[in-house]
Amino acid sequence: MLRQVAEGVLVHQSELLQNNAIVVQGRAGVLLVDPGLTGDEMAAIADGLRDLGQPVVAGFATHPDWDHVLWDAVLGDAPRYGTARCAAFMRDLRSNADWKARAAEGLPPEVAEEVPLDLFGLTALPAGTTHLPWDGPQVRIIEHPAHAPGHAALLIEEHGVLVAGDMLSDVFIPMLDNLTDTNDPIAEYLVGLRLLEDVAVDVKVLVPGHGSVCGADQLRRRIDLDRAYVHALRDGQAPDDPRLGASAKPGWEWVDDIHSGQAQRFGPGSA
Repeated sequence: MLRQVAEGVLVHQSELLQNNAIVVQGRAGVLLVDPGLTGDEMAAIADGLRDLGQPVVAGFATHPDWDHVLWDAVLGDAPRYGTARCAAFMRDLRSNADWKARAAEGLPPEVAEEVPLDLFGLTALPAGTTHLPWDGPQVRIIEHPAHAPGHAALLIEEHGVLVAGDMLSDVFIPMLDNLTDTNDPIAEYLVGLRLLEDVAVDVKVLVPGHGSVCGADQLRRRIDLDRAYVHALRDGQAPDDPRLGASAKPGWEWVDDIHSGQAQRFGPGSA
């Protein structure tokens, strides 16, 4: 089901990981960002767009995690964009003959048989592209080094909507880059937060990659919470974070395991 969160902007949320697929209405059709997990979910999005009378004319993946680069034939064959670095990562992944088997191994068992992998792949935007090339509201691309190679948030300027990708979630703690060997993933995450903070004054609605959509009043709190978590991780302290421990959302207690792994990999004394 598509739910309107701002003028011209709708969201479909997946059941398993609360992924948010974002629809931005344009003049001749819609921009579809990070369109979900399973074939049935994508079919539901396609049905909703059919009811609106607007086909998909462009797609965008905020970053190269498997759950953000999926596509299905029911959504059409519009160009699907990613930043140059994001698309390069996907191209390298697909260059391995066994890429599909590797990708399938990493899927949650609950949906592994339902995830369409045939249309993995993106069209690279030229490096330094600042706005998405499509016939609709101006969409600013905010590329940053946090979380994954070529990660980008999108600011739908006319409607004041920030599509944050895998940041600023109320269910996931900040997840540092585990796809590439980076110089300093903690410093890179803090850079990403700062770049999102720089545009916060223009934001009325935040749509994270996972979890609840919120307004401008909560945006600042989420930035501060994510920054406090990263600082605690860097300093080897136990984070005071509502997404962890007894205060975590029911059913999301396993996020503690993500934190434990990050504390070992990125905390003081880590290699």
